Amino acid sequence: MPLINLKHAETFVEGLDHPEGVALGPDGNIYAGGEAGQVYRINYEERSVEEYANTGGLNLGMALDAEANLYMCTADRGAVFKVTPSGEVSEYSSGTEDRPMTTPNYPAFDKQGNLYATNSGSWYGNDGCIYCVAPDGTTAVIDSENSQFPNGCAVSPDGQYLYVAMSLSPPQIIRFPIEDGRKVGPTETIVELPHVVPDGLAFCTDGSFLISCYRPDTILRVLPSGDLTVLMDDYEGTILGAPTNVCFGGPGMSVLFWANLGRWHLGLNAHTGLQGARLFYPDISSA
Repeated sequence: MPLINLKHAETFVEGLDHPEGVALGPDGNIYAGGEAGQVYRINYEERSVEEYANTGGLNLGMALDAEANLYMCTADRGAVFKVTPSGEVSEYSSGTEDRPMTTPNYPAFDKQGNLYATNSGSWYGNDGCIYCVAPDGTTAVIDSENSQFPNGCAVSPDGQYLYVAMSLSPPQIIRFPIEDGRKVGPTETIVELPHVVPDGLAFCTDGSFLISCYRPDTILRVLPSGDLTVLMDDYEGTILGAPTNVCFGGPGMSVLFWANLGRWHLGLNAHTGLQGARLFYPDISSA
């Protein structure tokens, strides 16, 4: 049974175009993307939505720096785009000459300003990889071992590991140690997830982390002990409608937000009893 029922789950904002990604900015705003290139900025208190930019493609995951520049994985354009607060869009990375991005899915910053980005590849194609984009834009493939659809990713709160949701064969959450934009140790499996498609990740201050699942309509929680629990589940797929990514925000980072790729809204739950871990918002301009 879910630990948190849907009584406190609600629609945060609606009218979005099948949002896959959701992220908290350093300005306190919530950010999301649409499948036709829309970039949304949402005021938490007012619940007002501003479409302030367009990348021209299918937007997936995103991360932000200290100045609220947004770095968006735009899958069908094969690139990570930088979006300034004023809405200017420019290409940040399209991979390497030897291995261009094909399906960039999710980015995550470390405190030094290195941007780790998953490249999912094709479904069951076993052709994914993970890049790191240095603050100067230099891009390198740091992992091609975990190639079966690497999806969402997150840098651990201590900055020592990159966690990755592997959606296929088998579905699982992995991690490997990172340092100075490099993979510096072997991959380990944190938890296997049969019969689900894990997508997004978010860390909590108590050492647990959340997994949003594209299929079924559920958000899981992995406890510090390694035990797996169901945080929320929606068999109707209405409040949780293919919840692809999650983040914390609001007062004290105590409000859980999720994107619903299968619908047109962002959801929230302010009564999970959890608090989101701090995120890295590096100052790229001084890196």
